[in-house]
Amino acid sequence: MPRIRCHYIDCVFLDDGYCSAAAVELDPDTGCATYTPNEEAATKDENWEEEELEEWEEEETDDEEDDTWEEDEDEF
Repeated sequence: MPRIRCHYIDCVFLDDGYCSAAAVELDPDTGCATYTPNEEAATKDENWEEEELEEWEEEETDDEEDDTWEEDEDEF
């Protein structure tokens, strides 16, 4: 039986880097039609996205403060 190397890291069929599904359907345009995301990984991704957004918002406010200092220095 051939083994299919899988590059999805959150698929329920992933077993040590290989697909363990009984049948695999591949679509040339969309990729693996058998891919099913792991529920556990999906909740981690949602939490990660929220954390990243908070960090980006903090960085944006820091950058805006830096810009005002640079503008003040140009005046002198």
